[in-house]
Amino acid sequence: MAVIALGIDFGTSGARAIAIDPEGKILATARRPLHQPERPQEWAATLRALILDIPSAIRQQIQRIAIDATSSTVFLCDAQGQPCSPVLLYNDDRAQNHVQTLRQILTTDHLVLSATSSLVKLLWLQTHYPTVNAVLVHQADWLAFLLHGQLGISDWHNALKLGYDPAQEAYPDWFSHPTLASLQPLLPKVIPPGTVLGKVTATDLGLSLECEVCAGTTDSIAAFLASGASQVGEAVTSLGSTLVLKLLSASRVEDLAAGIYSHRLGDRSSRAVGDRWLVGGASNCGAAILAQFFTPAELERLSAQIDVNQPTGLDYYPLLKRGERFPINDPHLEPRLEPRPDDPRLFLQGLLESLSRIEAQGYQQLQRLGASPLKRVWTAGGGARNPAWLALRQQYLGVPVAVSPQTEAAYGTARLAQAGLNFN
Repeated sequence: MAVIALGIDFGTSGARAIAIDPEGKILATARRPLHQPERPQEWAATLRALILDIPSAIRQQIQRIAIDATSSTVFLCDAQGQPCSPVLLYNDDRAQNHVQTLRQILTTDHLVLSATSSLVKLLWLQTHYPTVNAVLVHQADWLAFLLHGQLGISDWHNALKLGYDPAQEAYPDWFSHPTLASLQPLLPKVIPPGTVLGKVTATDLGLSLECEVCAGTTDSIAAFLASGASQVGEAVTSLGSTLVLKLLSASRVEDLAAGIYSHRLGDRSSRAVGDRWLVGGASNCGAAILAQFFTPAELERLSAQIDVNQPTGLDYYPLLKRGERFPINDPHLEPRLEPRPDDPRLFLQGLLESLSRIEAQGYQQLQRLGASPLKRVWTAGGGARNPAWLALRQQYLGVPVAVSPQTEAAYGTARLAQAGLNFN
């Protein structure tokens, strides 16, 4: 469905809104800082400000809105949607003592067996804030509630670390265990991202009375959607401080010890698309190692001098410190940065070659575990601006490599609002 859509992205330090037309052209943007990311009152004020920052003429034409936010940022709300517990941010690990409680119930390894998972946080919240008629909400859930007025609804992506199984479209049977049964009334209903939830009930935002609010997603998946990747075999590599790989696959892949898991992206209700899975892995290597040895000016100057057709033969594993999870799962793996040539250009080229090799090994590992063959890689993050690195990566990956035309999560969420998970 071709509509004018608004995507809203809530990060830890700021929020952004992007409105796009049916062809994907950006019509308007807005950005606001977040000074206290754990305060829902600030989120609410920021959400309102972002929408009002969109020019009135465009705002009145918006037909759909979706919101993404950080995964596993959760809290409890009462029946009126008022917070009745503190917010536990995505990286809050105060609930780590409850991981063992879950280990005694689950018979196999699971994504929820982490101190920062939504389910472990829910156990902690229930223990410290027992509230009648409460419901657990993720940040994106609650922000959408402020617009459509329906409490207790989440999406596949935010609910994954709550234990929800998107393949079965249900919570697992182990929620009936006596220790977890009391959690069931607190669990949100879960629906596919992009599903229309209802029309905007907030009447003071200058939005059309026909404007619809859709189920949202997480910030990392929204960033993938922004790239435009939509075909099985397409991937997005984020060249930030670390290397983050996401591959669109026809099959689900899990290797939790190595931090590899899948989000469901396809909706089997669409015959043209069918089930698709976004398989992700992250190396501890990345652009952070470059900043340790080179200034931005040096990186630009030396990269321009690299001859990508003359390999250095250097074999580095450029970790900042000991330990790797993907593509090698070895917590004791030591950084390998020797031998170091006297020529800084050769040293930089050796680092870029090694990072490119590790990226290629990462995608090979995902395919060995059962993911679909790699066909194309889109690139996001600061490293995407380095032409030499781009050329080296194409050599190692053996598939077309290009810079993502859009990288903002809010853009991806606008695309989600336009067409759900079944866009082409």
